[in-house]
Amino acid sequence: MRRFSQRSYLVTLSEINITPLLDLAFVLLIIFVITTPCWSKASPQLPKGMGQPDKKIDQRNVRTVEVSTTGVYVLDKQRMSLGQLTARLAGESRSNPNLIVYIRADQDGPYKNVAALIDGCQRSGITRYSLRTEPTR
Repeated sequence: MRRFSQRSYLVTLSEINITPLLDLAFVLLIIFVITTPCWSKASPQLPKGMGQPDKKIDQRNVRTVEVSTTGVYVLDKQRMSLGQLTARLAGESRSNPNLIVYIRADQDGPYKNVAALIDGCQRSGITRYSLRTEPTR
């Protein structure tokens, strides 16, 4: 009888306990879930520009809109839909006729997002906007 109990003891030692592996997998999953939104908030990679440097412009008249590759519009570090964005810019344009909209779009993003923003600006009466690029060195 003693011999049988020793064998079952050896059998249980040869099994792998997977509880620590599951804990590790869940910790890694949580880390990836938390850090993934941080990757998408990176500023857009602008195309290289060949134009001339900007003239002196009063920064109080400038609103910068960032357009990501996924079509997310960001104004003053706030995500907005295209309708919310154009309504807000139209309101600011009525109170400030010297308003200039800087559009920073990722060079690899679809053009339709930029075209929709420009169209929304034009329908709102905003005719002063600038497509931003990386400055030449």
